[in-house]
Amino acid sequence: MRLALPLRKKRVNRSAMGTFWLFVFLAIVGAFMALPLVYAINAAFKPLDEIFLFPPTLFVRHPTFDNFIDLKTLLGQSWVPFTRYIFNTVFITGVGVVGHVLLASAAAYPLAKHRFPGKTVIFTIVVLSLMFAVQVTAIPNYMVMSWIGLIDTYWAVIVPAFAFPLGLYLMKQFMEQIPDALLESAKIDGANEYRIFWQIVMPNVKPAWLTLIILLFQLLWGTDGNGFIYSEQLKTLHYASNQIILGGIARAGVGSAVALILMSVPITLFVFSQSRIIETMATSGMKD
Repeated sequence: MRLALPLRKKRVNRSAMGTFWLFVFLAIVGAFMALPLVYAINAAFKPLDEIFLFPPTLFVRHPTFDNFIDLKTLLGQSWVPFTRYIFNTVFITGVGVVGHVLLASAAAYPLAKHRFPGKTVIFTIVVLSLMFAVQVTAIPNYMVMSWIGLIDTYWAVIVPAFAFPLGLYLMKQFMEQIPDALLESAKIDGANEYRIFWQIVMPNVKPAWLTLIILLFQLLWGTDGNGFIYSEQLKTLHYASNQIILGGIARAGVGSAVALILMSVPITLFVFSQSRIIETMATSGMKD
């Protein structure tokens, strides 16, 4: 009798020189992608004469904190406290992100693990909605927010964020990887749908909703609310930074300092959760 030998995974043969040149190529690509971040950090510490230097330089020659000192002076002259802009941005971003993650997860669960009439049609509409840019849906969003009386409120920006189609698509695709046998065993043990969703599904798709938090956080953190919010007391940090930059070329250094402060928050959030995001991208679309 012939014994069946266990199958072995085929290993990719690559010479040491091939590995070296692959590393060099990836290092060059990574350095090229990091150039905008390196320039933004250096520009925040450049004096005005270096900012307008031609040809421009990537690295600062004479670092200075004058840009941040001037920024502090400008903020002290604002008739709306700068802390108000911070609160508005944090509130819109926090409520929008948490609300969308919960709604997208709750909507993705039946699409991924239940059968009902119109399921394919609904998911097709979600996929098609990914094709439309934000500028295309701005006018319909404004009309809807106007009809329900939410213009010039926080909710005029938060409610459209709840319908971010990419979040629903991402959660649905990731939930499909959860084995049906796991959910069926939970039902046999007496767990209802709500318990299965909160205690089994959500913990297993943690990388997906952490990735979704990063994506939507970046979108809402950089919004200015123009067209939806008119009251100065409800404006966001991005709006305040634009007003500073519009002061003229004399505020170019202050604008660089503001840009560095605004981008530091999403970058920090990404650094602490990058492993989860990479895990999501690596396993998205795979099924057992």
